[in-house]
Amino acid sequence: MDFVTNLNFWLCILLIIWICGIFYLSSNKGSVSRTFPYFVPILKRILPGADALALETRFLVVRKLCHFFGYGILALLASGIFYGSSLLSPANGWYIYSFAIVLAVASMDEIRQSFYKDRVGSVSDVVLDCLGGLAMISLFWIFTQ
Repeated sequence: MDFVTNLNFWLCILLIIWICGIFYLSSNKGSVSRTFPYFVPILKRILPGADALALETRFLVVRKLCHFFGYGILALLASGIFYGSSLLSPANGWYIYSFAIVLAVASMDEIRQSFYKDRVGSVSDVVLDCLGGLAMISLFWIFTQ
């Protein structure tokens, strides 16, 4: 039962949960039309005088920020796993393996979205996701040096 006390075990569990969350939100349940009504009251409270177009624009900005930071967290979890690996190859190339996870999940996510009628898979979202991952990998590298 030593694996249960191992930090990498729990990071792997969190990584799997995070990827499942990403894939859940990339279904129709995470589409603009289904999530916008939940955010309208919050946005109206933050921006009391905003019109409908301003609210929609801010909502789209929030969605893109969620892409960036969501994949940043994915990269952080992957970096922690590979950096702390007891295997020599993943530990030495942790940043490459971490980015590969981000790129693979982002690509699969956008390909999946292209099969839903309420979603659109886009290369620009993959680029944004990868930028979020690279930003976090860079920060991880800075703080572990």
